[in-house]
Amino acid sequence: MKCLAIDDEPLALDIISQFCSKIDLIELVACCTNPVEAVKILNRERIDLIFLDIQMPNISGLEFIRSLKNPPLIIFTTAFSSYAIDGFELDALDYLLKPFSFERFFKSVNKAYELVSLRANKTVPVPGMQNSVPVQEIKYLMVKADYTTVKVDLQQILYIEGLKDYVKIYIGKKPLLTKCTMKHIGGKLPPSEFIRVHKSFIIAFSKIDHIENNRIVIGEKWIPVGNQFKEAFYKMLESKKL
Repeated sequence: MKCLAIDDEPLALDIISQFCSKIDLIELVACCTNPVEAVKILNRERIDLIFLDIQMPNISGLEFIRSLKNPPLIIFTTAFSSYAIDGFELDALDYLLKPFSFERFFKSVNKAYELVSLRANKTVPVPGMQNSVPVQEIKYLMVKADYTTVKVDLQQILYIEGLKDYVKIYIGKKPLLTKCTMKHIGGKLPPSEFIRVHKSFIIAFSKIDHIENNRIVIGEKWIPVGNQFKEAFYKMLESKKL
């Protein structure tokens, strides 16, 4: 997993560089003191992940991300907790508050590596085990809801509804509400079984009862198919027709 670090403080870059050198999962391609330097690298290298400071002179980390058409995964590294909401609104993978420990940094990197592996349809290493678990064999998610963590079997999921910084996972009459983006949870679901059909909905394909006028019916719920998702949805539908 190729990474880039952007921070106007050399000491912060040194710490990230030291932490990265201890983790075999990642390759730190470069350290940049401003986003302008980073653009040149992004134009010539495939970067999977950026460690990004927020408050920098001339252009902030938030402004930089907004300027990118297809940004890599972002982990914000900042001394200011007040930017957390802005960061997550930009679908940041994580938010590390300086000074952060190696343990916290490693946890964040593992999260990024898991998502990159899922997107690439590769196997995901399980810490402490020699073997690895293929993405297709992932059968459940551990979901934080209220003050508990709930195991949710993928076969239970009917559909998922996005509500800004939260998602509702429908597994019955009462949905589970958890803080997460649609982009993040979508990256954890097997694409052969789940598909995003609208900016606010991901469905389990096997749970479709019928389709009528660009609307999907699952139980008593009518779910619209958004224009930008129609092509992929109907292509998947066609592949399953007799």
